[in-house]
Amino acid sequence: QMTREQYILATQQNSLPRTEHPQFYPVGIYGWRKRCLYFFVLLLLVTMIVNLAMTIWILKVMNFTVDGMGNLRVTKKGIRLEGISEFLLPLYVKEIHSRKDSPLVLQSDRNVTVNARNHLGQLTGQLTVGADAVEAQCKRFEVRASEGGKLLFSADEDEIVIGADRLKVTGTEGAVFGHSVETPHIRAEPSQDLKLESPTRSLVMEAPRGVQVNAAAGDLKATCRKELHLQSTEGEIFLNADTIRLGNLPVGSFSSSSSSSSSSPSSSAPRQTIYELCVCPNGKLYLSPAGAGSTCQSSSNICLWS
Repeated sequence: QMTREQYILATQQNSLPRTEHPQFYPVGIYGWRKRCLYFFVLLLLVTMIVNLAMTIWILKVMNFTVDGMGNLRVTKKGIRLEGISEFLLPLYVKEIHSRKDSPLVLQSDRNVTVNARNHLGQLTGQLTVGADAVEAQCKRFEVRASEGGKLLFSADEDEIVIGADRLKVTGTEGAVFGHSVETPHIRAEPSQDLKLESPTRSLVMEAPRGVQVNAAAGDLKATCRKELHLQSTEGEIFLNADTIRLGNLPVGSFSSSSSSSSSSPSSSAPRQTIYELCVCPNGKLYLSPAGAGSTCQSSSNICLWS
């Protein structure tokens, strides 16, 4: 326990006035540190304002909306692009459609290539549109009509099929075929001539049931450099016309008796001389006056009026 004297001494010491001055310590940032802090706060505020302004400007320029951005619109049926769009990386889509009132244009500075692949990723078809040519690599290439889907053209490794009603060649040189051509009908334009020509080789027309050449409103002309052969292996060659003319045939010799009788002065009216068309064993034809002095040695002859 504390004694009375100790208690009095303790209370007296506490009650004595203090003569020492108290020391105060400042709390906070002062001086150059305070100026630097205000500068950084002001710089941060300016940066935030500029960033907000740039964000609003980008949203306005890029035309950001709830449905999309710019020319891109997200709809229930897919994505819709309006105007010109450029893709720098590959684009994977299922279908591409244009607007009903405008065509679909695919443009490239080099080539436009469309590839088709199977489920294994192997290339099965390719269409390349270049500056010099249009190339298609596939097993079968088909061109069909817009109405009805009629086959107009198809090509594969075995054959080429042209399904149009009429094949028209407008080139000045016509159509050139390196090998045989099979067709049931060849016809020219109504006001043009049909010409089948082989400048350096022979021209052969074959058909198992006959070849028919018809010129309904014009002449039919067959010209060759050396020989023209008309051959029938099992039938006959039938010439049916109002007039059959064989020009530039040589005239055979005849006897003087037939000549003197035909040129007697007693005959006042002009007479028509009868010539025979003679066929020699070697196949040559010539004309000979009819009479006993004829030099025709063939058993077959045709009498024509000259």
